[in-house]
Amino acid sequence: MRIMFMGTPDYAAVTLEKLIKSNHEIVGVFAQPDKKVGRKQILTPPPVKVVAEENGIPVFQPNTLRDGSAFEILKDLNPDIIVVVAYGKILPEEILNLPKFGCVNGHASLLPKYRGASPIQWCIVCGENKTGITVMKMDKGMDTGDILSQCEVIIGEKETAEELFDRLAVISADLMLETIENIENITPVKQNEAEATYAPIIRKEMALLDFSKSSKELYNAVRGYYSWPCAYFFLNGKRIKVIEAEVGGKTNQKAGTVVGNTDCLEIACGDGVILKLLTVQPEGKGQMTSKQMLCGTKVEKGTVLNG
Repeated sequence: MRIMFMGTPDYAAVTLEKLIKSNHEIVGVFAQPDKKVGRKQILTPPPVKVVAEENGIPVFQPNTLRDGSAFEILKDLNPDIIVVVAYGKILPEEILNLPKFGCVNGHASLLPKYRGASPIQWCIVCGENKTGITVMKMDKGMDTGDILSQCEVIIGEKETAEELFDRLAVISADLMLETIENIENITPVKQNEAEATYAPIIRKEMALLDFSKSSKELYNAVRGYYSWPCAYFFLNGKRIKVIEAEVGGKTNQKAGTVVGNTDCLEIACGDGVILKLLTVQPEGKGQMTSKQMLCGTKVEKGTVLNG
């Protein structure tokens, strides 16, 4: 089968590598344009482009898909199917209708739950204990297309979004290849709109810890926002990222109050339970245990954090 692949980050590159090793022909790759990265603002190609060029596959990086030029490229390459994984652009209807087998998307949730931009992070933030991969036939909506295949995945009790990203990338690649190879025998299933939920675009300010919430909600936020943007709070006007935490015992102190400062920083939460901050990253410094931070930064019991 002639496949056009559309994707951008590391997560998508795993699927591209899987397809390259298969018996199918990758006729081209669409990726987002190169971006300036880091303090020196070095122009850097996206991971999918790197993989494609290493394998001699033509790469296209249009700023838009809506001026007709992308459609002409696709028409000339004549793919049987377009595979989309974390591409980052909405496909116009003329492209959706172009290939013989349409456009299929690998989405990192059990659709119709967690449609949208950040399903992996958001399902952990929301306290889910399972998620999965859905391969769907794309339509004009946002992750609303008919389901071709699904795979359920249990989320580890301590698993972070970064760890789940890595696991789901491999599972998504396997499911995508399996779906493509059986697509002529698959009967698409419509999504149940009544069960639809959405995962928003993650912004830095969303990761600010609100200690009036329950300890479990905060623990899930620490896991879900790692490794970007990282959950955080403020201490003496400085941002402290929380890398690792765990739920502790009960307390009768006001939410946000420091109730322990010996082995780690212990904070009272809105449900009367302590959140232990195990690993942190003070502003301008590297990661360290909160005990190490407390050796150099005095935080008195009774201090109320303004997170």
